[in-house]
Amino acid sequence: MIPKISPSLIARAYADPLSWLNLAVDLLPIWAIFQFGWGATPLVALYWLENLVIGLFAAARMAAGGLTQLGKGMISGAGVFFLVPFFIVHYGAFCFGHGIFIASFASPEIGFPNPAELLGWALTTGPHIAWFLAAIFAANLAVFLIHFIGRGEIARANVAAEMAAPYGRIVTLHLAIILGAMFAFGTDEPLMGVLLLILIRVAFGIILSLRLRIKRDRQLAEGMTPESAPL
Repeated sequence: MIPKISPSLIARAYADPLSWLNLAVDLLPIWAIFQFGWGATPLVALYWLENLVIGLFAAARMAAGGLTQLGKGMISGAGVFFLVPFFIVHYGAFCFGHGIFIASFASPEIGFPNPAELLGWALTTGPHIAWFLAAIFAANLAVFLIHFIGRGEIARANVAAEMAAPYGRIVTLHLAIILGAMFAFGTDEPLMGVLLLILIRVAFGIILSLRLRIKRDRQLAEGMTPESAPL
């Protein structure tokens, strides 16, 4: 759901340095376009690789939050020891199927690759794409360590909600990205198409930052102290 946007909400959201970090990483592909000549294919591949990173940290949040709450007797072990492996297998298969579609759309000659071939394709679609993936990984690691661990979100993590979150993100974001990619591949203005792809991704990242701020505001309204709530 898109939050109701106001100047004060934006100001509060971007008072958090993590929001600026995520925005900077989302804007990095613009540099790749003008510095390395990226087109739509490496952008789509990078956003697919980002899904894998998001899934990795979703599994980490599920495991860390579940084990923390299990140690306090707040949940049963089944929520941790069943849901985490189930998520890894199910989300992995979901991303594989999604990756096949993306690869077939962007590079029809690829055929039906296995997971290793699909990963290899994605990592070779554009110059230095691995470094851009590393930046995405670093930003997600910072959010995990600073927000989830450091700001105490680990104690309130809902294992089932953490498991479901990446799926909706993929569907919402990548429907928009596919439309942008179709524009990029199908028009005489490929630069405008790839810039549209990045704009869609940046807008989605801003919405995520605003939703995180709304979540913190709600926690504060429920009586949490500023020290215990995420910034």
